[in-house]
Amino acid sequence: MAKITAFLLFALVVSTAATATAVPVQLPVRRSRFLLATNSLLYSCSKKSSAVCLAEGSPGATCCGGRCVDTITSGDHCGGCNKACKHGRTCCGGSCVDLLSDRDNCGSCSSQCSKKCYYGFCDYA
Repeated sequence: MAKITAFLLFALVVSTAATATAVPVQLPVRRSRFLLATNSLLYSCSKKSSAVCLAEGSPGATCCGGRCVDTITSGDHCGGCNKACKHGRTCCGGSCVDLLSDRDNCGSCSSQCSKKCYYGFCDYA
């Protein structure tokens, strides 16, 4: 029993020493949509410097509240700054629409129905 305890203690000391001298591995840099949405330094704008919103890779071309936003698809800024869509509605082309019943946006934006939209399906009977 004493030999097993001594061996386990030796293995613990060796593994701790090995990790203390190991070189940390550099992971590749990944950008998530969440970090892009919450990072205020990236694509922050003001009325004087709204040209940053026109740069390639910018989330949108309009400066709203110090952030670049896309007023065509943003549910919080649909059609303009601070024009939020109500619950259950989606921003399509700058207008808040109900995808379950809108004939011009049935189920998804720009999906048109010939007759009527039923619960997101065209001409469902």
